[in-house]
Amino acid sequence: MKSQGRGTTPGPTNFVYFHAAGKIDIQTSSQAAEALKPVAGELAFAIFALGIIGTGLLAIPVLAGSAAYALGEARRWKTGLARKPEAAKAFYATIVVATLVGTGISFSPIDPIKALFWSAVLNGVVAAPVMAIMMMMATNKIVMGRFEIRGYLKIVGWIATAVMAAASIVMFIAGFMGG
Repeated sequence: MKSQGRGTTPGPTNFVYFHAAGKIDIQTSSQAAEALKPVAGELAFAIFALGIIGTGLLAIPVLAGSAAYALGEARRWKTGLARKPEAAKAFYATIVVATLVGTGISFSPIDPIKALFWSAVLNGVVAAPVMAIMMMMATNKIVMGRFEIRGYLKIVGWIATAVMAAASIVMFIAGFMGG
């Protein structure tokens, strides 16, 4: 992950910090931890490791569960953690498979830093269309009934959606123009 400020960093905050610290070519997690030394001192590696492990421990069950819910709802399976595994076999099987795949990636030759970067990019690009669909649903009386959003919530929601779309467009333009 080259941190050169042209749409190739996970975020502008990371770019500013790493660039100010003189770290503009972060390729490994070890280099990212080393870049934290000016702020965290000798504890940089321990703090970075705790952050990565904590993020992984939080991410794997959340991603596995969300995948199981998404697939289960799309396939009209019985879903929910409140159900016993015997009552929702496909749902729980999806959680197990997603957890194993997520864990297996750790033992594969896939570069975890690049995987994190590209998953963040993908999430950012997908966010605007998902937000637009959610806003269309949330502002639709037929869909939401008496819970339809109006007023300032509607305005703020559409502004946030526009900002996400603009950020994705700027990222693509910066990436293609090299600046």
